[in-house]
Amino acid sequence: MVFWIVAAALTFGICLVLLAPLARGRADAADSRAHEIEVYKDQLLEIDRDTARGLISSGEAELARAEIGRKIIRLSDARDAAASMPRSHSLARWIGALAILSLPLVSWGLYAATGSPGYADQPLQARLHSDPSQASVDELIARAEAHLATKPDDARGWDVLAPIYLRLGRYADAATAFANASRLDEPTAARLAGEGEALAAAANGRVTEDALARFEQALALAPDDLRSRYFVALAADQAGNGDEARRMWQDMRADLPEGSPWHGVIAAALESDGADMLSERSEAIEGMVAGLAARLEVNSNDVDGWQQLIRSYMVLDRPQEAQSALERARDALGAGSPEAGHLAAFGLSLGLEVER
Repeated sequence: MVFWIVAAALTFGICLVLLAPLARGRADAADSRAHEIEVYKDQLLEIDRDTARGLISSGEAELARAEIGRKIIRLSDARDAAASMPRSHSLARWIGALAILSLPLVSWGLYAATGSPGYADQPLQARLHSDPSQASVDELIARAEAHLATKPDDARGWDVLAPIYLRLGRYADAATAFANASRLDEPTAARLAGEGEALAAAANGRVTEDALARFEQALALAPDDLRSRYFVALAADQAGNGDEARRMWQDMRADLPEGSPWHGVIAAALESDGADMLSERSEAIEGMVAGLAARLEVNSNDVDGWQQLIRSYMVLDRPQEAQSALERARDALGAGSPEAGHLAAFGLSLGLEVER
């Protein structure tokens, strides 16, 4: 309702501003000419008084009267011409006025047809308290940031915000968020590996000394942490130790469980180094995805499985299939359920669309 009141007031004010010149144009010009004629008549009387007092000669008075007379004649001719102006000028003003008055009708009609006039007002504060599955990425981030502004010691809040920052390319913010979670709670392998990945991404893919230190700390806590193992091998490869990197990647692939999205990542890393064939990589990826998708057809309530499948498709650069998997997962779990809301937030963090 507030929107319509403000829109009507602004539209009314703008129409008045546009109509004013059309309404007063000729009247203002006529009043101006009449005033000038009165001024010239006063000047004629002044000349007569100056002549009577002997201030100017009769010859000078005649010249002055002649000049003023010419000016009066020109103004009179202009006034007569304006009075006899063709109807086309008046018609043009009417057309202009009608065009201005039709603007609000046309614009409001278009909005009613193509906009969303039935939606109630929804200020930012209201959106921040809405269902997460109905929120955009910006709203989810704003919600988390607003929460952390009032409770900066909430390690869980930093855990939620950090991977979203990472997916959106805000690497410095992601590294800070992971570090805050470790400082406030405890440095877990997931937090340390996340911070290391953010630091590496901020360095354009280069595993810096700080990033490598985080991965090594994560492996000290969880020796089987896949992300840390991958980046430690990548650091070796970037340092010129290609054989060592290949060995670590091959050992990592041998330990991968069936259906892990890391099969495709490791195959790609080995292929780029010349140690794998394209057919092997494709078969590994397709087998993993097909097995995971088949398992979810039987157990559609596996939230972690759906999340793994969606992430796998994104790793393989197949966003359309990731989008389809997200929609199937939400339908299977129930669009209004907390599990579906969790998956919706996860999908948004990956850049997928979530229908309202």
